[in-house]
Amino acid sequence: MKTRNLQMATVGGGCFWCTEAVFEEVKGVEKVVSGYTGGKAPGRPTYREICSGLTGFAEVVQVTYDANIISYEDILVIFMTTHDPTTLNRQGADRGTQYRSVIYYNNDGQKKVAEVVLAELAQYYDNPIVTEVSAASIFYEAEKEHQDFYKNNPDYGYCSFVIDPKLAKLRKLHSDKLK
Repeated sequence: MKTRNLQMATVGGGCFWCTEAVFEEVKGVEKVVSGYTGGKAPGRPTYREICSGLTGFAEVVQVTYDANIISYEDILVIFMTTHDPTTLNRQGADRGTQYRSVIYYNNDGQKKVAEVVLAELAQYYDNPIVTEVSAASIFYEAEKEHQDFYKNNPDYGYCSFVIDPKLAKLRKLHSDKLK
C-alpha cells in the first residue's frame, strides 16, 4: 500500500460553504475545514465578527490532500476556476473583505506555484485576476454549524442558487479529478 503524502492548502473564494462543497468532491482530498484567517483580532473571531468586515479575516477553507493523488497546482486550478477571481472583495451577492479571493501559502514552493497558476490562468479572464497571495497565518476553525454546510443543508436556498452552479462548473471542467 502506498504511503500517503498529506499536504495542506488554504484558500478563500467568497463564502466558505461554496469552496468547502467544491473540494469535498475532489479525488485525493482527505479533509476540508471551513474557517477564518488573514486578520487581526483579539482572541478567536466569531462568524458574526467576520461578517462585519471589520476584522480583516477572510472566510477560507483548509484543504488536506494527498499529494500522491492530486497536486497543489491542481488544487489551485480547481479553486481558481470555480469562483470569480476577478472581483475584488466580492463573490456574487457576498460583498466585503471577508469574501476576498485569496491563496495562503505555507512555504516558498507553494508561493511560486500560486504565482505560476495565476499567471497561466490570467489569459482566460476578460478582467485582471485580483486574487491575493499571502503567507499563511493563524487559522481559526469556523463554528460547527458552518462545517459540511452544503452536505447538511442541500435544500437551503443559498445552496441551490449559489453552490449548485459552482458544483456543476466543477463537474464540467474537472470531471477527471472527482471522487
